[in-house]
Amino acid sequence: MEQNQEIRPESPENPKMATDNLTNAEASPTKEASNTDVNDGKIDKNVAAADPNPTPAAKLQPSESDEEVDLPSISESLGEEESSDLVTEPQSQNPNPLEPGPRARKRRRRKRFFTEINANPAFPRNRRNSVGKELDSEAITAMSVGFPVNSLTEEEIEANVVSIIGGKEQANYIVVRNHIIALWRSNVSNWLTRDHALESIRLEHKTLVDTAYKFLLEHGYINFGLAPVIKEAKLRSFDGLEPPNVVVVGAGLAGLVAARQLLSMGFRVLVLEGRDRPGGRVKTRKMRGGDGVEAMADVGGSVLTGINGNPLGVLARQLGLPLHKVRDICPLYLPSGELVDVGVDSKIEASFNKLLDRVCKLRQSMIEEIKSVDVPLGEALETFRLVYGVAEDQEERMLFDWHLANLEYANATLLGNLSMAYWDQDDPYEMGGDHCFIPGGNETFVHALAENLPVFYGNVVESIRYGSDGVVVYAGDKEFSCDMALCTVPLGVLKKGGIGFVPELPEKKKEAIQRLGYGLLNKVAMLFPYNFWGEEIDTFGRLTEDSSTRGEFFLFYSYSSVSGGPLLVALVAGDAAERFETMSPTDSVKRVLQILRGIYHPKGIVVPDPVQALCSRWGQDKFSYGSYSYVAVGSSGDDYDILAESVGDGRVFFAGEATNKQYPATMHGAFLSGMREAANILRVARRRASESASNLAK
Repeated sequence: MEQNQEIRPESPENPKMATDNLTNAEASPTKEASNTDVNDGKIDKNVAAADPNPTPAAKLQPSESDEEVDLPSISESLGEEESSDLVTEPQSQNPNPLEPGPRARKRRRRKRFFTEINANPAFPRNRRNSVGKELDSEAITAMSVGFPVNSLTEEEIEANVVSIIGGKEQANYIVVRNHIIALWRSNVSNWLTRDHALESIRLEHKTLVDTAYKFLLEHGYINFGLAPVIKEAKLRSFDGLEPPNVVVVGAGLAGLVAARQLLSMGFRVLVLEGRDRPGGRVKTRKMRGGDGVEAMADVGGSVLTGINGNPLGVLARQLGLPLHKVRDICPLYLPSGELVDVGVDSKIEASFNKLLDRVCKLRQSMIEEIKSVDVPLGEALETFRLVYGVAEDQEERMLFDWHLANLEYANATLLGNLSMAYWDQDDPYEMGGDHCFIPGGNETFVHALAENLPVFYGNVVESIRYGSDGVVVYAGDKEFSCDMALCTVPLGVLKKGGIGFVPELPEKKKEAIQRLGYGLLNKVAMLFPYNFWGEEIDTFGRLTEDSSTRGEFFLFYSYSSVSGGPLLVALVAGDAAERFETMSPTDSVKRVLQILRGIYHPKGIVVPDPVQALCSRWGQDKFSYGSYSYVAVGSSGDDYDILAESVGDGRVFFAGEATNKQYPATMHGAFLSGMREAANILRVARRRASESASNLAK
């Protein structure tokens, strides 16, 4: 399978940059771990609205989205023969599992980087011969954060960072911008001052430094996060003016990040959350059994997908959290328990990727037709499979189905629902580097972000009324008046009409909400008395003979080395994820154990009953109604941008993974959307303040 491109601009292996302190180390110390995730970068959980108890690190409580299994009933229902596998002595590791090779959650494409290093006048003349490598490294760092190599972003253009698009001024600005980003990324625990940014730039370019620094600071590209000096910093955004007040609806990642950023800018902020906890679709549960066995299980978003440039990687560094790399080895098992032949696996994997390439070439050749008549990705893949005679015997077909299930997992929906034209529109933006886990679960991020924020839990927002004079947010019998509101609820809630808007949202936005897809992914987390599957792998998969059940527990993730205990998570995708929500938790766990015993019993390895098990039910969760967004047939990446647009002339703003065209369905996508909207709210607030001052002067 095509490997993820790993751009490591900030790793210790890269040469030290010429400028002092430009060590450019983006990721936290990465340790090899024996664990992977069930969401591989996709957020598969929930955001909402909140409880009048601004305790940020509230203890996580079981919610309606996951169910704990009555374990005694499992043993009883399994019968004596199966339940007799409960043993007390640890078993040996799996005997020499084969390594069919790495498999990605989604087809990856290598990002290309082109740059020309010229003697840029932004740097002093006596340094021009020594800055070539430094400039190249800084450009790579900026690119990993999402900036183009030799052009401006739309945000920069809207902010008027240069007087003329293109030309010498823009080229100098880009060099300065990249330098400032790399300078802060070399030490994310410090507050980078404007003077420090100016130290290695010629004084005549001070205006460019001022412009770039202001833009990067206000848009959350530097000096953000959870380092003590950064948390204490306050920007002087409203000197001499009364700061506007903002109500943030939802305490998921987007809401928490936006609230923290707005507070640092000087806004008055409160957060309303419908649940009794922060985090939304990022949810960690503590699991425990007898003899002190316990583990932290992420039943929501759990993987940092690509650490280069990832803002969650910055938080990990600031909090001193080690990152555990997800290893690529993923053995696949036949229904009989035998390992899939490596040669057959490689052949089908290559054929699968070639079919995706052919689909891509097809849409490029008929792009105009696709704009008017989109077709499902699954239909196109099956047509090509038949035309080229791929996976014609049973084992090959089972392998092909596994790859289809993996693709349905990546997108949280059936391939028949995905747009052939735009299903992978976000691929060019994917972050490079390792996929990683945080030991102890992602609640570490959530609680740190929520600390000391005015979050009011148990307040379910029902409607938002907005107009020229402000906004009123209604939660039960409570009314919250504000100058502006930020809505961060999941797309599933918007689709269900969970929040009413008065006046109604513009027709364009309502249509985009309905066009975009919102999928479902579920998990079964099982804490065992010991690790029977072995420490040498993080993932393993199993094949099914029936294509209609290809997504049923097709992939398992081991969290033993990062969760604190022998934790195994089974993944349910596609059609199976829908059926899963109608099964009882006991039946679900019984089915998982049946599959595991089918794999390991032939090897002489005993599979015990779990000491605790949890089943997610994200489709039934009223604060989410699903897992994460996807590009449905008839939709496109433009719909993400439409969802992100504010309404009411800058009165109500929108954030969340489904508003991020570049990084949808990811935790970092939600994080970055919160930063984006904080900057937009600041821009509108300043515009209103300026207009008010002008009116008073007349």
